[in-house]
Amino acid sequence: MRIVTIDCGTTNSRVYVIDEEGAVFGKGTRKVGVRDTSITGSRTRLQAGLKEAIDEALGNAGIGYGDIAFIISSGMITSEIGLRELPHLAAPVSMDDLAANIERIEDPAVFPPEVPVYFIRGIKNSFGPGKVQFGDVGRLDFMRGEEAQVAGLQKLGLAQPPFSAVILSSHTKYIPVDGSGAVQGSVTTLSGQVFEALLSSSSIGKSMMPDDDESGLHDPASAGLDEEVIESAFRWVGETGLLRSLLMTRFLDVLMDTEWRQRRLFVEACIAAEDIKALSQYPSLGFEKDTPYVLVGKAGRCELYRSLISGKAGVTHDIHVVSEEEIVDSLSIQGALYLAKKAHIY
Repeated sequence: MRIVTIDCGTTNSRVYVIDEEGAVFGKGTRKVGVRDTSITGSRTRLQAGLKEAIDEALGNAGIGYGDIAFIISSGMITSEIGLRELPHLAAPVSMDDLAANIERIEDPAVFPPEVPVYFIRGIKNSFGPGKVQFGDVGRLDFMRGEEAQVAGLQKLGLAQPPFSAVILSSHTKYIPVDGSGAVQGSVTTLSGQVFEALLSSSSIGKSMMPDDDESGLHDPASAGLDEEVIESAFRWVGETGLLRSLLMTRFLDVLMDTEWRQRRLFVEACIAAEDIKALSQYPSLGFEKDTPYVLVGKAGRCELYRSLISGKAGVTHDIHVVSEEEIVDSLSIQGALYLAKKAHIY
């Protein structure tokens, strides 16, 4: 049996041809996502990019559409700027709930009608009935795609409920999971996008870059975690706020004798120090904060967050890291398969 999984994000989409155990036989990628729909006001580019990625994956696997049992997708593809908007499920949401609400869809511009196509819904924080006021906005949150990763963590035995998953990518997303394995909601920040904006479009970007072509730019683990740098960043964010602390990167560059890797880590640590403040929302949202944690992302960023969560956030339980690229990629695949099987799709 050959199955196609699609992980459609904001800027990138990945397609895998797999078997029922999740072994990958072909992969296709395109730098296309829902951001393109937002910019152009049309789904045409997203549809074309996804079809190209599927064709590439099938070609790499040496099969055609007639060999596919079904296609299943998670992520931003179910948003209002994706292929088909599906309303979020209100937390708490069990794995059985996710499976029961998988929806079969059609889009002839991307998928041939003879191939069954299924979309996995996202999850939103639950809130009371009636109109939400501005004062309530901090209680709101949602996810599209991370729910499949959480399912994958449980399917692969990488996390035993209860736990909190921390997905470190263009956002930081904290996802508490209760003892039964149900997603309780989420708390999301803009961390990764802020870092990229600072690097490419701010006055401190140059201070984070080497003078030559040294490699290892995007992961502080390449230089190791300097605890003095991390502690300094945490202190100044607490005392003067994030914005002034970020500007201190220029002082480190111009007025002190520091290396670019130290300055880059300082910026990462400032953002992470600000980021873990979001965990203070857990009690007001009814989430349990002091549970085991599973951090998913690049190794260095995960280690940075592990250091701060264990040392500064009052978490006493074990904190595990999932950073191997192959395993991180497999989470959405295994999660989609896990939910498809629960839904009796195969």
